[in-house]
Amino acid sequence: MWSTSHPLFKQLSTIAGEPCCNSEFLRRHARRLVRDGRADQPSKALPVLRRVIDAGLMPELAVTDLYGVRETLQLKHILHMLARELGFPNWDICKQEIDLRETAVLDRYRFEQGQFGDFEQNWFPDEPTARAWQQANGGYIVNYGKQAVAILAR
Repeated sequence: MWSTSHPLFKQLSTIAGEPCCNSEFLRRHARRLVRDGRADQPSKALPVLRRVIDAGLMPELAVTDLYGVRETLQLKHILHMLARELGFPNWDICKQEIDLRETAVLDRYRFEQGQFGDFEQNWFPDEPTARAWQQANGGYIVNYGKQAVAILAR
C-alpha cells in the first residue's frame, strides 16, 4: 500500500535553509505568479490572469482586457487572489491566520510548483472519489481546485 503521509514533510520546514512559514511560502509563490502573469507568453500569463478574474479582484475586466494591461499586475493583487482561493476575504486577514494552520493547506500551490513531480499521481474529479480510492490503495490526497490528486510515495 502507498503511504498516506505527506511525501515532502521533512522538506517543508525550510526554504533555502531558512525556517519557513505558510505566509512566507505564499509570498514567494505570489512573486512567481506575478512574473508569470506579466509574461509575454500567453500560456504563462493567461492561467494567472484567469485566477485573478475568478477571485473577483477585477470584475469589470475580461481576461483579454487584463492581458492587455498585464504589466500593471502587482504583488498585492496576487496575494489577495491567493487569500481568496484559501477562503479568506483579503490578504491582511490571511497573513494573520495562515501561519496557525498546517502546511498541508498549501499543498495545492506546492503541487503547482512541481514539488510533487517525482511521485506517481492519480487524478480524480473530486475529493470524495479520491478519498474512496485512497482507502483501498493509499496515497496522499492534494485538492487542486475542484479536482483531487493522489500522490503516491512509498
